[in-house]
Amino acid sequence: MRYLLIVLVCAVLGGCEKSAPQEKQAAVTDPGPPAAAKNLHPDIDRDWLFSHIEILSSDDFGGRAPATPGEEKTIAYLREQFAALGLEPGHNGSFFQDVPLVTITATTDDAVRVNSKDGTSIELPIGEDAVVWTKRVTPEAAISDSDLVFVGYGIVAPEFEWDDYAGLDVSGKTVVMLVNDPGFASQDPALFKGNAMTYYGRWTYKFEEAAKQGAAGALIIHETPAAGYPWSVVQGSWTGAQHDLVTADKNMSRASIEGWISSSAADKMLQAVGSSYAQLKEEALDRTMGSRELGLSASVAVRNSISTSNSKNVLAKIPGTERPDEYILYMAHWDHLGTDPNLEGDQIYNGAVDNATGTAGLLAIARAFMQQPQKPRRSIMFVAVTAEESGLLGSRHYAENPPVPLNKTVAGVNMDALHVTGPTRDVAVIGYGSSELEKYLAKAALQQNRTIGPEPTPEKGFFYRSDHFNLAKKGVPVLYAKSGVDLVDGGPEKGRALQAEHIQKRYHKPADEINENWNLTGSAEDLQLFFHVGSMLAGEKSFPQWYPGNEFKALRDASMMQ
Repeated sequence: MRYLLIVLVCAVLGGCEKSAPQEKQAAVTDPGPPAAAKNLHPDIDRDWLFSHIEILSSDDFGGRAPATPGEEKTIAYLREQFAALGLEPGHNGSFFQDVPLVTITATTDDAVRVNSKDGTSIELPIGEDAVVWTKRVTPEAAISDSDLVFVGYGIVAPEFEWDDYAGLDVSGKTVVMLVNDPGFASQDPALFKGNAMTYYGRWTYKFEEAAKQGAAGALIIHETPAAGYPWSVVQGSWTGAQHDLVTADKNMSRASIEGWISSSAADKMLQAVGSSYAQLKEEALDRTMGSRELGLSASVAVRNSISTSNSKNVLAKIPGTERPDEYILYMAHWDHLGTDPNLEGDQIYNGAVDNATGTAGLLAIARAFMQQPQKPRRSIMFVAVTAEESGLLGSRHYAENPPVPLNKTVAGVNMDALHVTGPTRDVAVIGYGSSELEKYLAKAALQQNRTIGPEPTPEKGFFYRSDHFNLAKKGVPVLYAKSGVDLVDGGPEKGRALQAEHIQKRYHKPADEINENWNLTGSAEDLQLFFHVGSMLAGEKSFPQWYPGNEFKALRDASMMQ
């Protein structure tokens, strides 16, 4: 069995390397000072950082959508900046890694039409009450009078003794499900992970499981608290040109129609059969009655315009002086949502916070390493990935086609949406309690008189919503952290209010633009922390570990035994 596990891991990682020395696998107990960097908190020039954010989020870059002129400008700019800093190309002598994408622009019917068995007809207008698409690379896709089946949260989780599809045959039917998972809905810490979202709560998982079950259609009911974002984010993120990785089966294994419907729309159609959205939510928490036929059917068609392209991940490296085959990885996604000519007024999704800040942060950390009097003992890789906004596609391609063997990737740091409202006393770790990387972060934060702790909103599932997750699924420990909510000027109440305001008014909207009133002190401090973590790792021989009980630990342990 052990041999089989190792063989399977080798297949996932794309080949097996010789076993790393045992000292490299030792657990970390007390990270010491890094040998390669004396300046643990180098100066991060906030004006320098601001200038790069300003350029990347300018209208001239058109919202940085993949397969657009905005991509060409973005990747050319990053290549130029990395080269100017003195970094080497990170992928077979090139700064670029091709990421084959298929781009689908859908035209849909004007509404999802729902009928009850007594002849009542309900229309869910596209945009207002429903957003639908197909991932299938085909000119047309549709569901026609497809029976609607409520499947609770759409989860099959044996470890939690939960199966929303038990006793159901949904082949050729359309499943309707709730967002998030039962732990969030119940707030019971003994159910799933309580308030903290599991991967089963993510929309990506729900569509994947619906396809496995043979569903023709899959619709998720949106609710802002459970989803972690308002309906406007659904409208902005799942309309217009949509990207996916090129696959051998052209995604024909996916459900024919995927999409979201609003909670008010769900309530409207359920009332036609004497039910309600509130009743469904209550039933979904009962393992014995959560799933059932709704007595409704739905129809909607999608027509696609299809193109293919090679988008680019941008890779740059600083070779290590003693163990150049071992890498510390810094990553951030360069892309955003592009330009929507159908919008009135401002049509450009500039993505200043999300994620021109993190992309500029990559450059800032690279600059800090290059300014050190000694180069790091281990190599440092900087990866600006594409198509994060389309489902973490660039990082998925990197993880599936790694330029550096994943069992030689010591650890990584992901930066997605840096803090622009001033310094904080706390540092929020997304997925807190996952790995020994938190010990490194805590040591660095102590020098800034800051504390680390869990993210304030674990129910929103941010651990599964950024690029580090694709590396974690391959076993690589990756740190995803950012400034918390306890503002030095205003405290946690003001911090929470500013976060909520950003989500409501600017997240995934054209209003996410650079502002001269930003306070980048917090961003600079976070970048110093991330530099410190990488410096410590670069000066050591050990590999940080996932904590016991973490779902990614077994894969990492097996890969390190090769």
